Amino acid sequence: MKILALSDKVVPFIYSSQLRSRFSGTDLVLGCGDLPYYYLEFVLDSLDTALFFVRGNHDVLVEHSSEAQRTKPNGATDLHARHARYRGLMLAGVEGSHKYREGPFQYSQASMWRHIFWLVPGLFRNRLAHGRYLDIFISHSPPLGLHDQDDLPHQGIKAFRWLVDSFQPAYYFHGHVHIIGTAENVVGQIGRTRVINSFGYHEVDFDHSLPEH
Repeated sequence: MKILALSDKVVPFIYSSQLRSRFSGTDLVLGCGDLPYYYLEFVLDSLDTALFFVRGNHDVLVEHSSEAQRTKPNGATDLHARHARYRGLMLAGVEGSHKYREGPFQYSQASMWRHIFWLVPGLFRNRLAHGRYLDIFISHSPPLGLHDQDDLPHQGIKAFRWLVDSFQPAYYFHGHVHIIGTAENVVGQIGRTRVINSFGYHEVDFDHSLPEH
């Protein structure tokens, strides 16, 4: 399964007629926050596939444009504090960043724990029904101790690290930490979980041998 993950930056060649040919065959799109809703709609419509997303700390409650007022990308699925299934994959997500000012989609570490604990019963149901807890977790912020930074807005989330340590999804996609130059760490590993900073965009070929349920 070909997955395209996006976050934080409108990439000019993606928001263009090149998108369909460059990313033909994409099976799933993941939005990891801080992207205009119209941009995600364009990707969704152009690739004609499913799109799951979470919001980032710079996203807005209502996006105004000459075409419409949006509270989400039309046709996309909000994954915040929710589980979803797509073509045999089990997904879950949590929006936002560490709270550092007044505004939407920012949370204390304690609030992030509540979001994660809300997901836990579903993880055990997945395990009972399908033999594994989770395939893909998406968030805007990184987990504590990997791809995070020391300043308050970009601190890693303790609850996200616990979820990965405890339930080991195959992939964890996030955004929020902007990559400058080529020395930044984009792909990391926590146990069996591949952790990917999707700043701009990142492509992954998921194991096609996953069983369909």
